[in-house]
Amino acid sequence: MKILVATEKPFAAVAVEGIKKEIEQAGHTLVLLEKGTKADLLKAVTDVEGLIIRSDIVDTEVLDAAQNLKVVVRAGAGVDNVDLQAAKERGVCVMNTPGQNSNAVAELVFGMLVMMIRNRYNGTSGTELKGKTLGIHAFGQVGRNVARIAKGFGMEVSALDPFVTDEAMLAEGVKPVHSVEELYSNNQYVSLHIPATSETKGSVGEALVKLMPKKGVLINTARKEIINEASLIDALRNREDIRYIADVKPDAAEAMTAEFGERVFFTPKKMGAQTAEANINAGIAAAKQVVAFLKDGWNKYQVNK
Repeated sequence: MKILVATEKPFAAVAVEGIKKEIEQAGHTLVLLEKGTKADLLKAVTDVEGLIIRSDIVDTEVLDAAQNLKVVVRAGAGVDNVDLQAAKERGVCVMNTPGQNSNAVAELVFGMLVMMIRNRYNGTSGTELKGKTLGIHAFGQVGRNVARIAKGFGMEVSALDPFVTDEAMLAEGVKPVHSVEELYSNNQYVSLHIPATSETKGSVGEALVKLMPKKGVLINTARKEIINEASLIDALRNREDIRYIADVKPDAAEAMTAEFGERVFFTPKKMGAQTAEANINAGIAAAKQVVAFLKDGWNKYQVNK
């Protein structure tokens, strides 16, 4: 069987070698498409049974072109670049690779946060993380890693996640909270890890940010769609002590930087998973999952059941 690895943002060479090894050892053929156009992808998927992607878009056009396709694996956690319902209607299993990028994203949270509270290392006196409060909005794989690192800094950590029990949070030394209002009002720093769903898109804006304590910092390494940008801009205008840092460049990034200066920071592109280790881990995990599905229908991480 043919398995296509289609990546606008290519895997590292060592990751590609690992993927190739997993696929070929299982008796399949690897087809590699790097930095291809939509037209290239449509041509490449026509005769493949498996597809591994990163940020590439798998929409109805791609699915219709892929007549033999049985499984798509997104090397990463988010799957908003795949039309899940259309894949389900066509009998295509879609999986992600949860946890493979989690530490990389969590470390980036603190890389950006330390830079911001040290005033971008501009020579002026900043603040420390020890003893400060951190709220984690969603306690999944990334949130758990954020909590682990935060405790190393000596921070007081709380989290909100209706899908995680209080007992599970307490077992990891994290205080459970049960409303967004409580999370934002009791934490100087809030780190966002919620997915972009119909319920969460545009859900974070002035109403929540204005609750944050003095000199609060909002950190977004999730998705830009969860932010109501106009409302957040209002919050930054009305609370001159609030800062916003994001691994997901807002649509209004230039205007926000012009107006708020060093109170905001955005990476030029999404950097959370951009480490050698995460790249390798996610790629090889994706290859193993495709192989397992084609062998015996293994679908532990299917997201379109």
